[in-house]
Amino acid sequence: EVQLVESGGDLVQPGGSLRLSCTASGFIFSLYNMAWLRQAPGKGLEWVSGITSTGNVIKYADSVKGRFTISRDDAKRTLYLQMNSLKPEDTAVYYCAISRGGSYPNRGQGTQVTVSS
Repeated sequence: EVQLVESGGDLVQPGGSLRLSCTASGFIFSLYNMAWLRQAPGKGLEWVSGITSTGNVIKYADSVKGRFTISRDDAKRTLYLQMNSLKPEDTAVYYCAISRGGSYPNRGQGTQVTVSS
């Protein structure tokens, strides 16, 4: 059974930083492209960043480019999202997901990130 467990969400002040983690099990993590998604209150699911299985192609949404960094550690079966210079508009539930050609059929339960003073 595919399992993705996110952690690291918290309440942080504007300008602060957080690192989210996503631990994977139930599938061969190193073979899959992965992504971070988020859903803000009252809004739809938004793609944030993606990384290929080899880690050689990384993309970001324009809204987070230059502030967020996605990475993966295949030995630890873990996906990361380093978030710097956080803004109130980054407030959302963040999900990691297996990326399958632009669809995300498997994702975790999410971790809450709140950016507020």
